[in-house]
Amino acid sequence: MSGWRLAWVVAGAALAAAGYAIFFLAPRELTMGEIQRIFYFHAASGLSAYIAFFLSFLASIAFLASRQPRWDSLAVATAEVGLAFNTVVLVTGPIWAKPVWGIWWTWDARLTLEFILELLYVAYLLLRALVPETERRAMISAVFGIFAFLDVPLSYFSIRWWRTEHPQPVIGGGRDSGLDPRMWYVFLFVWAGLVLLMALMVRDRYRLEQGRWQLAQAEAEFEAAASEAEMKGASR
Repeated sequence: MSGWRLAWVVAGAALAAAGYAIFFLAPRELTMGEIQRIFYFHAASGLSAYIAFFLSFLASIAFLASRQPRWDSLAVATAEVGLAFNTVVLVTGPIWAKPVWGIWWTWDARLTLEFILELLYVAYLLLRALVPETERRAMISAVFGIFAFLDVPLSYFSIRWWRTEHPQPVIGGGRDSGLDPRMWYVFLFVWAGLVLLMALMVRDRYRLEQGRWQLAQAEAEFEAAASEAEMKGASR
């Protein structure tokens, strides 16, 4: 078994163990009860999405500075994987909100900014699909990717800057908002498993995008060679 296949097996085992820890090792939250257990995947997925978007932001800057295809490949890989994790956040959030708030959704600062973040990265991927030229697509999407990331710090700090329906942070939120130590251990374990999964997904997506760049380059070289041969034939 190759190293990367083993890594996928480890990631799968880690997530299975994380599920067990959430339901059987983490203590029951006194106020919200069993529905609070969705927090572990909800919050960990959100943080993983922010990490992926930050990497996409850095890769976009690196592409504009170097024009190296590998940075464009990394930018789109991390953006796409980050969008998948952010979608998990938007799905699990209302599942938690309905029994706790009595409503599925409310347009407060955190939820609105999180929804805008989803739309921005959907637009990022649509933009790439609409621009056929490889170099131009990479340039435009890099600029848009930098702009889209600006919503990440706004979303993250929104519950600190404004009054929202969303609970105050339990991670880095001050002395009175900390988790029970057993909850902390379970959360960190879940997060580690999701980060490993994210890294493996990014690697596979990066390799796919690199292949697309190589294919585009080969097509350009073939067209150039065919055009040159046609010109030589015409001159004869």
